[in-house]
Amino acid sequence: MVNNDDFLIIKNLDELDSGDEGTILSFNDNGDVELKRHLLGMGFVKGSKIKMEKIAPLGDPVKLKLKGYSISLRKNEAKNIKIGLV
Repeated sequence: MVNNDDFLIIKNLDELDSGDEGTILSFNDNGDVELKRHLLGMGFVKGSKIKMEKIAPLGDPVKLKLKGYSISLRKNEAKNIKIGLV
């Protein structure tokens, strides 16, 4: 079980810098069930390791590595995911 106390730093996914790696802790879907379902379907599940690969020159979108594949998210989607950094 992933516990917030196991991590030194907790940030939203959109706050990470290129090269940062962490573990997905939780979602803040603000009642948007479709967004949460969409993210879960793409593999954004609690306890998964994730790495920020690149940030677009203007800051949006971001490119992530998750479960062995690369995926891009808009920053407004990424801000809903809490990440624990060691």
